[in-house]
Amino acid sequence: MSSTSNGSDSKKQRLDESPPSRVLHIRKLPNEVSETEVIALGLPFGKVTNILMLKGKNQAFLELGTEEAAVTMVNYYTAVTPQVRNTPVFIQYSNHKELKTDSALNQRAQAVLQAVSAVQDGSSPSSDPGVLDLTPPPSPVLRIIIDNMFYPVTLDVLQQIFSKFGTVMKIITFTKNNQFQALLQFSDPVNAQQAKLSLDGQNIYNSCCTLRIDFSKLVNVNVKYNNDKSRDYTRPDLPTGDGDTNFIPSILHTSPFFIFVGSISPALSVFFLFSPALFLSYRSPSLARARSLSLSLSVPSGVYGDVQRVKILYNKKDSALIQLSDGNQAQLAMSHLNGQKVFGKVMRVTLSKHQTVALPREGLDDQLLTKDFSGSPLHRFKKPGSKNFQNIFPPSATLHLSNIRDGVGEDDLRLLFSNSGGTVKAFKFFQDRKMALIQMSSVEEGIQALMDLHNYDMGGNHHLKVSFSKSTI
Repeated sequence: MSSTSNGSDSKKQRLDESPPSRVLHIRKLPNEVSETEVIALGLPFGKVTNILMLKGKNQAFLELGTEEAAVTMVNYYTAVTPQVRNTPVFIQYSNHKELKTDSALNQRAQAVLQAVSAVQDGSSPSSDPGVLDLTPPPSPVLRIIIDNMFYPVTLDVLQQIFSKFGTVMKIITFTKNNQFQALLQFSDPVNAQQAKLSLDGQNIYNSCCTLRIDFSKLVNVNVKYNNDKSRDYTRPDLPTGDGDTNFIPSILHTSPFFIFVGSISPALSVFFLFSPALFLSYRSPSLARARSLSLSLSVPSGVYGDVQRVKILYNKKDSALIQLSDGNQAQLAMSHLNGQKVFGKVMRVTLSKHQTVALPREGLDDQLLTKDFSGSPLHRFKKPGSKNFQNIFPPSATLHLSNIRDGVGEDDLRLLFSNSGGTVKAFKFFQDRKMALIQMSSVEEGIQALMDLHNYDMGGNHHLKVSFSKSTI
């Protein structure tokens, strides 16, 4: 037993100690992996000149144009685990100094390689169009859709990821069909093609923020302002736009918290410094209204994270501090709630310089301005891998209802939500009648209804669950 183990170890050691070579050996590839996916591992590091797929063994050999490119690739993937289809793979130097492939046996791989090489060179390849789309890249502009967006994705995050493939000139972000989207313009269509090949289908963070990438029909992006929604990196002189005072860079040096929120291969790792506390400013006519707002606001903030503490400021009772479990949740809450209307007033939400909300000493909070929610049963994100992580959407007029008690009908729910002060425009039960969609007349009414009715006691130990929906009725 031990001799077998030692033999395996020495074989592994010999493989690991192979001298640098421009041919790399890739192991533990997932089943049905495509040639394009393997080539994409090497694209950011230089020209890929040959490929040999050993699909029966879940292995491949990849030849780069220079030994220097191969060394850069191996060094990079030593620090950042390479992944194909969310599966870790292993890359090491091969004993081969170059690949000699039989074109008859490796015909498909060679056709894909020819297409990619032509894209790298900017020429027009000619091969079997059924293997890969071999037309020249139509535009330097990519249209990016981000699915399952649990963490916010900023301009700086996109710029760091995509600049690995070339010079990023312009980015515009926007929301369409309740999805976060971006237009990103490279200086060269070839760079756009390489980025699309490498990044389409990849996750920015672990198990979320999936990139869906296609070419835009635009060949040029028109950027008017440099702010948190759009940026022209060739024009730093552009204005920020009227009233734009909320531009926050992706790295905030005001916080000692250092949070590693994941990396995307083969792009750079992304790090953030975020404060977990939010500063909430709200023009309220009275202390009672301020307390009502900030304590009930723990519910909409709870859509984006678990609220730990809330504090109304003693000398500024139209403002409050809200502390969430971590800085990512604070950033997510801020990005979705800033500028929304509640009780007819516009909320302004920014990251606070304070790292935590301090609890008052016993007997000193005579106006009950601070409340601890750390033991609240409303926390949605305590359980790792919860489906709640996949159902985070911007505030909307349409709400998703779940945990509906047996026997509760449409008229009951319409009446319940009308009593929250809004107008119900539409309603639809799901097939099992334990879930439903209800549409209010405005986003503001949707926020108000969620604050009032999430965790509403329907009797029989049934508490209604309410969240924002991306669907419409």
